Amino acid sequence: MNKIDIYEYPKCGTCRKAKKYLTNHGIDFQDHHIVENPPTRDQLAQLVEKSGLPLKKFFNTSGQKYRELGLKDKLKEMSEDEQLDLLASDGMLMKRPIVTDGQKVTVGFKEESFSKEWV
Repeated sequence: MNKIDIYEYPKCGTCRKAKKYLTNHGIDFQDHHIVENPPTRDQLAQLVEKSGLPLKKFFNTSGQKYRELGLKDKLKEMSEDEQLDLLASDGMLMKRPIVTDGQKVTVGFKEESFSKEWV
C-alpha cells in the first residue's frame, strides 16, 4: 500500500477520529497540519481531480471563516480557478481531514468510506 498523507487540524475532533481509525487498523500515515502546511493550489487541484468530488466538497462549510466570508453565496459566482485560489490561501477553509495515497482521496471522515478506501 502507498504511504498515506493526512491533512488535518490537531484541534479538530473529526481529524482525531480519522487518525485513531487509521491507527487502530494498523495503517501508517504522515500528518500534515492543514493550516501551517496546507496543500498547494496544484496539490489541491490534483486532490479534487482524483477524488472525483466537486470542488465545493473541499470547503469547510461549517467553519467560522467560511461563514465570515459569506462563501455560501459567493462560491456560486466564482470560477473553479478562483475557488482553488481561495481554498489554497487558507487551510481553515478546507474540509478536513483530507486523506490521500496519491491515487485515492477522501475528504472528511466517515467510517464506511474509510473502511472501503483505506482498510
